[in-house]
This record gives sequence, C-alpha cells and structure tokens, in this order.
Amino acid sequence: MSKFSLFGKFIIQEGERDTMVDILLEAAESMKNLDECEIYLVNISESEPNAVYVYEVWSNENAHQASLTLETTQTLIKRAKPIITGMERISTLKTRGGKGISSNSY
Repeated sequence: MSKFSLFGKFIIQEGERDTMVDILLEAAESMKNLDECEIYLVNISESEPNAVYVYEVWSNENAHQASLTLETTQTLIKRAKPIITGMERISTLKTRGGKGISSNSY
C-alpha cells in the first residue's frame, strides 16, 4: 500500500516568511503526536523570499484530511491566513518507500 504525500507552496506577504516558517514548524511539532504523519518538512528557497514549501507524508489521504480538522491545526491556519497571498499544491504523490519512511505499510 502506498502512502499519501503532498508537496505544497505558500506564497507569503513580503517580509513575513519567517513568521510563516515559525507557524509551520509549530504545525510540524503538533504532528509528532500523530502516528499517521510520517514526515512534515518545512522548506525555504533562497531565490524565493516570499515562498515557503511543505512536504508531507501520511499513512493515507484520510489521515491528512482529518489532521486539518484538529483544533491545533485550525488555530495555526487562522494565524497564517492573514499573511498568505497564495497557495499551490505542486504535486500529490504516492510514496513507495525510502529513508525516513516506515517499511511496514508501503
């Protein structure tokens, strides 16, 4: 069985990238308690000062959707919304395995 993965990009108001990174790192911290979330990485590109990328790997798509309804997640979304000017789902992927992914269910 493949895992559900996604790679997304947030476009942020000028000068707010560090704020967005902090919010997303809080989200990553909150995901540590969810076994269904295997990877939650927050990334920046030096050539895009108003962008933040997130790469996530989940046990399945339903687990990802359920995480969006959690109170902690909803609070972080409310904090982030005012500084987000755009979002792009770069790709939705089926992770087949590799370093950092548990091998018992792919």
